[in-house]
Amino acid sequence: MEHRDDPTAGPADTSAGIRFDTVEQALGALRAGRMVIVVDDEARENEGDLIFPAQTATAEQLAFAVRHSTGIICVPTTAEELDRLDIPMMTDRNTDPKRTAFTLSADARNGVTTGVSAADRARTIRVLADPDSVPTDLVHPGHVFPLRARRGGILARRGHTEAAIDLMRLSGHRPVGVLVEVVNDDGTMARRHELCQLADAHSIPMISVGELEHFRWLHEELVEEVVTAHLPTAHGEFTAHALRSRVDGAEYLALVCGSIGDGEDVLTRVHSACLTGDVLSSLRCDCGPQLRAAMETISARGRGVLVYASDHEGRGIGLIDKLRAYALQEGGMDTLDANVALGLPADARSYATAAQVLRFLGVRSVELMTNNPDKVAGLERYGVSVSARRATPTFANGENLTYLRTKRDRMGHLFTGLDAGGTPPPSAALPSEETASSDRPALDDSGDRTGDSSINETEGAAR
Repeated sequence: MEHRDDPTAGPADTSAGIRFDTVEQALGALRAGRMVIVVDDEARENEGDLIFPAQTATAEQLAFAVRHSTGIICVPTTAEELDRLDIPMMTDRNTDPKRTAFTLSADARNGVTTGVSAADRARTIRVLADPDSVPTDLVHPGHVFPLRARRGGILARRGHTEAAIDLMRLSGHRPVGVLVEVVNDDGTMARRHELCQLADAHSIPMISVGELEHFRWLHEELVEEVVTAHLPTAHGEFTAHALRSRVDGAEYLALVCGSIGDGEDVLTRVHSACLTGDVLSSLRCDCGPQLRAAMETISARGRGVLVYASDHEGRGIGLIDKLRAYALQEGGMDTLDANVALGLPADARSYATAAQVLRFLGVRSVELMTNNPDKVAGLERYGVSVSARRATPTFANGENLTYLRTKRDRMGHLFTGLDAGGTPPPSAALPSEETASSDRPALDDSGDRTGDSSINETEGAAR
């Protein structure tokens, strides 16, 4: 198992040229009681942890972990396990910027000597993982540090604590793991290339937090249907499916027209919520007219889905921050620079939940109504094949020309007609650009554009 700088060999970190192993390979190692290395985001701690099952921890594994770390041995587990063993938090006032949830350290009451040797710490760890253990089987303080994982795992907090619990659960172990932060021989934190060397030298699978997160989105059902109801509208008859994310509680609405059937090539629109445009008919954008046009197009086809993403308001920054951005735009900024000036992402949207909604409904592939290449790539990344992109009309008026030009020129949206001269009448539909399939980029772990892949395009705009 080698982790060479070969981005064609597997999932890659394009900034560092690092190839990772697959999550399936890591789970196989954990099922066998072996270690894995998990690397987190470069923008976060930018380090790697050795992680292995607590149930089967051995003195040899602890000796190896101590030799390649600071010597601080952590045992991530769930709130339920900690409550069962009556282990309190280390402090009631956690001021750690990363909010690492340390609890009171522990040693096993029986079967240990000083508590600090590799054998003693392995014994303590197995006691922590034993479902039959009781609070009196432990003493405090000790030489092992349990950590309290956030409910929801890596999808709730992108930390090694949560990654360890997800990996234990996915590999069939109890939700108790062992982790240590890997350091170099000189005591500095091991970064990605040094972690690769350690992984290669000892045949340890190495994965990233991003790949684990992606694996969960692809392999778990993370939305639940709350209610369905018939919804007659001015733009057609639909069945409204209300769904809620199990990750963050976000509420999504799916308007289904006709029968989804085999789930192939379903005409689909993923619409980002826009209260000001959809409800208040704001002229700053063209969201409202696009929403209505999409509903009419789906209704005319007699088969299709409109997914209304409630957590996409303001490209994911929320209603109030969107209005703050509007105020900055009145001073001359465009829609992207205004977000950045507020310390917010230019585009904070993820299409993971939208893809979950479509898959829940039985949609396998879509004819996607969009001018935004990132929507195409986002759905495909999370398991929904885009068989064709159907261009959508762009509704220009005297108020939204700068906004539309920014979408075209800086965000890569595919439409033409803004520079023909003159001021268009209110809600004038502009033609959408016919682009080569290679213009649609893929996404990496962080959602950035990284490459090309091929899809078909459907001519014409929605009517």
